[in-house]
Amino acid sequence: MVAITDQVKNRLTIETNQIASDTMAIRSLDWDRDRFDIEFGLQNGTTYNSFIIRGEKNALVDTSHAKFRQLYLDTLWGLIKPTEIDYLIISHTEPDHSGLVKDIIELAPEVTVVGAKVAIQFLENLTHIPFKKQIVKNGDQLDLGNGHVLDFVSAPNLHWPDTIFSYDRQTQTLFTCDAFGMHYCSDKTYDEKLSDIEADYKFYYECLMAPNARSVLNAMKKMKALGEINTIATGHGPLLRHNLVELTNRYEEWSKAKSKAETTVAVFYTSDYGYSDRLSQAIAHGITKTGVAVEMMDLKASDPQEVRELVEMAKGIVVGAPPTTGVAASSAETAISTILAAANKKQAFGLFESGGGDDLSIYPLANQFQELGLKQAFPNILIKETPSELTYKLCEEAGTDAGQLLTLKETIKQMKSLDDDLDKALGRLSGGLYIITATKGEVSSAMLASWVVQASFQPLGVSIAVAKDRAIEALMQVGDRFVLNVLREDNYQRLMRHFLKRFPPGADRFAGVNTQTAKNGSPILSDALAYLECEVASRMEASDHWLIYATVDNGRVSDSDILPAVHHRRVGNHY
Repeated sequence: MVAITDQVKNRLTIETNQIASDTMAIRSLDWDRDRFDIEFGLQNGTTYNSFIIRGEKNALVDTSHAKFRQLYLDTLWGLIKPTEIDYLIISHTEPDHSGLVKDIIELAPEVTVVGAKVAIQFLENLTHIPFKKQIVKNGDQLDLGNGHVLDFVSAPNLHWPDTIFSYDRQTQTLFTCDAFGMHYCSDKTYDEKLSDIEADYKFYYECLMAPNARSVLNAMKKMKALGEINTIATGHGPLLRHNLVELTNRYEEWSKAKSKAETTVAVFYTSDYGYSDRLSQAIAHGITKTGVAVEMMDLKASDPQEVRELVEMAKGIVVGAPPTTGVAASSAETAISTILAAANKKQAFGLFESGGGDDLSIYPLANQFQELGLKQAFPNILIKETPSELTYKLCEEAGTDAGQLLTLKETIKQMKSLDDDLDKALGRLSGGLYIITATKGEVSSAMLASWVVQASFQPLGVSIAVAKDRAIEALMQVGDRFVLNVLREDNYQRLMRHFLKRFPPGADRFAGVNTQTAKNGSPILSDALAYLECEVASRMEASDHWLIYATVDNGRVSDSDILPAVHHRRVGNHY
């Protein structure tokens, strides 16, 4: 069944499908959304998935985004009377999955809300209406009858602290909410064609799960004790069935690689306060781009002993300003005191405001860290208004700066470890000099490149190696457009020096540079010899770089008598 709104610009639809015995999926499809929570760019929309399990008792697993309110409720009424829902299982309380919880409780006042302790506490503050509740923890069960026994798995930080998985033994279906999901909107219920979804699957992992790699591994260890799983019913994107083993193996492989990192940064935030969780995720994503591991901890639900252990093992500490009053204030104050007591002068720190209107001032906190001898990894991030795409990009770049600072000595050590003869031989590979420029929404970026070659004739294509920790990498996902500016032999020094500068987080890369706008929206450097308008067709991971293959749509040469600049190196251990 498909229900459709009359809107064309922002197309919203609902699809329902029976995915297992007595189990129905309600998929809310947001076809045209090209951003998700601002900080993560999308090309393929997103979905919000909800599920009905019928036994002697009936359960609704998660709801939907508030934007789908009428569509979702009308669809639900067509499938089951709300008063026949006995349990409302909350996988986690992020608004895109719990946006209609209050509506369900009002329609089914006798329903029992099932969730982790933290989830129930949040919903009580969110709904402001009484409701029946059942707090579950890892290993607990709920028998719906007719063989549908649900086993609950505690999976904190995937990607919220209150996340639980639910496993139906009868259908061997695991309901995971965000974990193993992706922002990919399609009328296909399942992961039928791996090549269609794998880029979005990896991008989603890198943005939301990579900063919690150890938590991913802990959750997957618990999953293995459940028995056979033939379907993973995710909260976003297609359900995993056809490629379930391959895709879960990738999660495990990626997470093991992340968790082996020798350097870890502890990121502390306050869930459900201001923009703390979103900002912290953007910073954490920037950190992980440098190969540094991240451990995230919610100040509102933190145990002092766990805080101390985390700080003592971390080489970097990032703290988001918690509220000074309210439910979270007391636990946050204790956590901050514990962080300061456990910190040492060999560490680096970073601070950001949460924009909640009641933030603890980060200036005295910065002074306290500095008095302890810690080095500041990036300038204080101030939030005075609703964060924009530029704000989240600033946070990501700040995280990258922190990761690069913490790995600087190791990077230099690795450069020096290369065999001298091999180093010099590799350095004899020459290349051109190019400036890659890109614009996506409000965000623009640029970088100097030399690892660029033509890669195909039909279609015309080029390949570019982009280091994972480059700021522009986030603007070069599959489907993104950019401009490849070719520098000229007789006048490349000024542009090269400008784009070789180390820009502070959020800085305008194009200040003082003459530009024009290409047809694809990206900047053309007016002083370049030539330019090519490109679109990313595919990406291949190559250790510390992404190998980008892009098709060429348009181009022009400003002076056919001038040769392009050539870049000669003496060694191969750096650019």
